[in-house]
Amino acid sequence: MAGWAGWRRRRPATGRGTVDELEGRVLNGSNGASLVMGGGPDRSRSLSCDVVIVGGGHNALVASTYLARAGLDVVLLERLDHVGGAAISAQTFPEHDARLSRYSYLVSLMPQALVDDLGLRLELRSRDTASYTPYERDGEAHGLLVETGEGDATRASFRELTGSDDAFEAWQAFYGEVAMLADAVAPTFLRPLPRRADLGPVVDQQVWTDVVEQPLGVALERRFDDDLVRGVVGTDGLIGTFASLHDPSLAQNRCFLYHLMGNGTGEWRVPVGGMGAVTGELERVAREAGVRILTGVEVTGVEQIEEREACDCGDPGEEAGVVVDALEGEGHLQVDAAYVVSGIAPYALDAAMWPGDQAGVTRPSGSQLKINLLVSRLPRLRSGDDPAVAFAGTFHVDEAMSQVEALHTAAAQGEQPFASGELYCHTLTDRSILGPELAASEAQTLTYFGLHTPYENLLDDRAAEREYRRFLTAIDAHLAEPLEPLVLGVEVKTPADVEAALAMPGGHIFHGDLAWPWLDDDEPADSPAQRWGVATAHDRVLLCGSGARRGGAVSGIGGHNAAHALLEMLSRRP
Repeated sequence: MAGWAGWRRRRPATGRGTVDELEGRVLNGSNGASLVMGGGPDRSRSLSCDVVIVGGGHNALVASTYLARAGLDVVLLERLDHVGGAAISAQTFPEHDARLSRYSYLVSLMPQALVDDLGLRLELRSRDTASYTPYERDGEAHGLLVETGEGDATRASFRELTGSDDAFEAWQAFYGEVAMLADAVAPTFLRPLPRRADLGPVVDQQVWTDVVEQPLGVALERRFDDDLVRGVVGTDGLIGTFASLHDPSLAQNRCFLYHLMGNGTGEWRVPVGGMGAVTGELERVAREAGVRILTGVEVTGVEQIEEREACDCGDPGEEAGVVVDALEGEGHLQVDAAYVVSGIAPYALDAAMWPGDQAGVTRPSGSQLKINLLVSRLPRLRSGDDPAVAFAGTFHVDEAMSQVEALHTAAAQGEQPFASGELYCHTLTDRSILGPELAASEAQTLTYFGLHTPYENLLDDRAAEREYRRFLTAIDAHLAEPLEPLVLGVEVKTPADVEAALAMPGGHIFHGDLAWPWLDDDEPADSPAQRWGVATAHDRVLLCGSGARRGGAVSGIGGHNAAHALLEMLSRRP
């Protein structure tokens, strides 16, 4: 790698890194790292540390905090001018004082034990409404309401839809069995990966078969008679995942399982202050732990350096480690470390390690449309139901099973005939993201997450406007008034827009399809990185982001597990 020959790194007995500079001066960093400042006009510089974190998303912040608290010298490199990745808040509409959770918007899998361990000062609120799904039967508008807790309104709503209590009782039975699966799996997320054989015997065999062994659609069709109910259940398997509910790959099953693990109960909670409040706390604890965070730094190359024998000239050789090349403003930054922990997508990491040589590596392709809205008030519903109840949870738009399956079939052929997705209103639960004037009004934020909108289908210049119009057509069919006159601001993000903004290949929000959160019985687990689900093909490079096993969503689990794997590795070094 360019620049490596110009300097070399030797590690003293203390374990802290220093740099022998050939032409320049050495500046000692605040954490024992050494900084080499070149004297030339190219503004290049070099850093030496124990661990370099690539990417500054929420998982990267978690990993860096744990490692720094263990006494390691940690440098974190982030391409943007702020940390947080997708878990940020922003004043999306400059003329309106509202800070929206622009990409990720709910806290799902983050274990309370992790929050407590890091000392995060967060308030995560539950919602009274789990979901509301508008529908039309015999020319009349209705809505299927599912409350968060036990309530007669949910039973009555199922009865109105189906004419009996059978669907509601089937719903309760299914989610009761899924809860047993969650009880077995969720506690393992902050431990080394369990074996599949260890989990199967402690879970009801029927739900194990339904969720783990056969396509989710088979279970939905067997357990529920109503198409709408099937869709409401099944869409948890399609968030950020382009698959039929009958896909033999079971990608939809894995997505479904992760979504039902939220908070150990399947509950997704609202972060008070927006998602930026979560990132703000993670940044606070990272800096307090001594992590040096460098923003505006774009990583261009990662190289693992193997230990070399001394040469005839008496050079003692280079210690095994890694070298990270990056662009910093108009200059070049080179970081020499013992280990890399990567929060970027595995595909992007692979490109950095093997530039120009990714033959045979599948590039991720995202499949979600994100629309952020600020409205002057909530629209009235054709059903006459209270919008403050209907929009407080997940508001399903045309997500019956037949509809999402038809959309998947069409999208796989490059067509987007209609919109299918779900809405969420943050401000019904937390109005702190609004400025005083908006907070005192009836204004609300709405976030729409569209399903089955593949990256490849939305690449033309008019894609965002076209899909926004499709969304309006879909939602207006369930409203007593058109939505657009109520809109104060709108932002549309296609997968290509997500890729451009966050450097996620293909705009895939999980960095690739999710994996089962356990090891197959014959899967190797010879190293700490493999046991924790953070291994790469390089023994000094670990994954901590959404692409790690048990990554995906805003959880911090990937960061926790990468840090603990590395600390286990270091404890075993002679």
